[in-house]
Amino acid sequence: MSGLFRNLVGRLGCLLARCRARAAVARQFAAFCAMPGHAGRGLPPHWAGARVRTGESEQGFDRHYVLHTGWAARHVARLAPARHVDIASSLYFVAQVSAFVPVAFHDFRPPDLALPGLECGRADLGALPFPDASVPSLSCLHVIEHVGLGRYGDALDPGGDLRAAAELARVLAPGGTLLVAVPVGRARVEFNLHRVYSCAQVVALFPGLALAQFALVPDDPRDGGLLPGASFALADAQEYGCGCFCFVKPGEPGNAGGEGGS
Repeated sequence: MSGLFRNLVGRLGCLLARCRARAAVARQFAAFCAMPGHAGRGLPPHWAGARVRTGESEQGFDRHYVLHTGWAARHVARLAPARHVDIASSLYFVAQVSAFVPVAFHDFRPPDLALPGLECGRADLGALPFPDASVPSLSCLHVIEHVGLGRYGDALDPGGDLRAAAELARVLAPGGTLLVAVPVGRARVEFNLHRVYSCAQVVALFPGLALAQFALVPDDPRDGGLLPGASFALADAQEYGCGCFCFVKPGEPGNAGGEGGS
C-alpha cells in the first residue's frame, strides 16, 4: 500500500470517526436540554455548531506547536539575552517568552497585541528591517516553509524560503543564536500549505551557520515527544515531523552592529 493511499485511508477513517462522535454529542445535547435544572438560571442551552467538541479520553494538543515552542522557549530562557527578536512565529510563543525576556516580534501581518515586554511590528521576511549582523538572539518557528506559497497573502515564489533563510542569516550577529522549526520528512511541497524538508536541505538553507543542536517531534507519539539529538535518518523517515534546529553564527559576540529591534 503506497504512502499516499495509506494517508487517504487514514484521513477517511478520522472523518468517519468525527462524524460518529458528533452524532453522539448531538444526542447528549438533546438529553441535556430535556433534563430539569435549567429553569431560573438564565443560562439557556445553545448548540455550539462547528465549535462543538467531542468527548476525548485524553486532552489533545497540536504536538508540533506545543513541543517546538516549548523547545525554543527553553533555549531563550537558558541564553537569557537582553532582548530576543522573533519573526512571525506563534503568538503564544512570543507572549509567553516576553514574560521573562523582552521580545520584539515582527510579522508580515502584525497583530494588535499589547503586553509588557512585547513589541510588535511589521516586517517582510524577504527584506528584514535590521542591519547586517545586528541581532544576537533570533527565532523563526514554523514559518520558512510557507514563504512564497501564497497562503498568507505573500507573492508566489518557489525560492521564497531560500531568500527568507538568507535574510535570517544576514541579520544574525556573530556568536548569535537562530532558532528555526520546519516540517521534516519526505521532502516535497504541499501547495499551498507548506514545504517538508530533509534535514540536509534545512542545513543547506544556512550555509554560513553552524548547527548547534537538533531535536525532532516525530509523527507517532509512541516514538516519543520531543527527541533532542535525534538522527537525521530518523527525521527524514517521517511523513510530517517537526525539526527544531539551533544554529549559531561563527564569530565573537559583539563584533558587529547594534541589536535589532522594532
